Amino acid sequence: MNTLNRVLIFGATSAIAEQTARQLVAQGASLYCVGRNRDKLMAIIGDLRARASSQQYIDGCVADLTDSAQHPNLIDAADHQLGGIDGVLIAHGTLPDQKACQADTSLTRQEIEANALSVINLLTLLANRFEQQQRGVIAVISSVAGDRGRQSNYIYGAAKGMVTLFLQGLRNRLAKANVNIVTIKPGFVDTPMTAAFDKGGPLWTAPEHIAKGIIKAMEHGKDEVYLPWFWWGIMLIIKHIPERIFKRMSL
Repeated sequence: MNTLNRVLIFGATSAIAEQTARQLVAQGASLYCVGRNRDKLMAIIGDLRARASSQQYIDGCVADLTDSAQHPNLIDAADHQLGGIDGVLIAHGTLPDQKACQADTSLTRQEIEANALSVINLLTLLANRFEQQQRGVIAVISSVAGDRGRQSNYIYGAAKGMVTLFLQGLRNRLAKANVNIVTIKPGFVDTPMTAAFDKGGPLWTAPEHIAKGIIKAMEHGKDEVYLPWFWWGIMLIIKHIPERIFKRMSL
């Protein structure tokens, strides 16, 4: 069972990360939050401080996480301010316009950088640190989109698939160091990032429900979790559709 007393959150201004932060604070955790939007980040930190006790430390900083040169300093700052790091949640990312990426290779590279390469850079630095301390848990929000490429979002899916595969190797490497690597695979979540989607039907869920599942997975050191749980079954079916049939489907 992992203790989450001191947690570093990257992408803290995302709806899922914000709800996770609130629930961690309610459990007594101290947090260091990193986000790109200054106004939103400061508002979230202020809200978290209002919810926290005087014994909890809540702080953070503004950063563009696609600038990998900043990553070592961000991790060092969190470690110093929190007095150590028990857990990390990496939650930053974008939802690209698939058709725009198809027409512009520079945009495709930009989205791969935001959703995959920046995450992998952070993971490499964090893994080395956690391997030395011989404990801790690192959770990353990937996506069910990374389980199989589909015409509607294969740029996003490819980035998330890269992260998922990287996490598998990292999990294998760090198992002997008592470090848990948790892959979070949400399905359809009602957030500002999905504002343009039709959100009717039973497959959509709220960020606070995903946050609850993330914390549980981090505490128990789960390897890979689908949130909500029923996406495991949905993706199992999708992954096993024969390619000769799948390539003709509109998904």
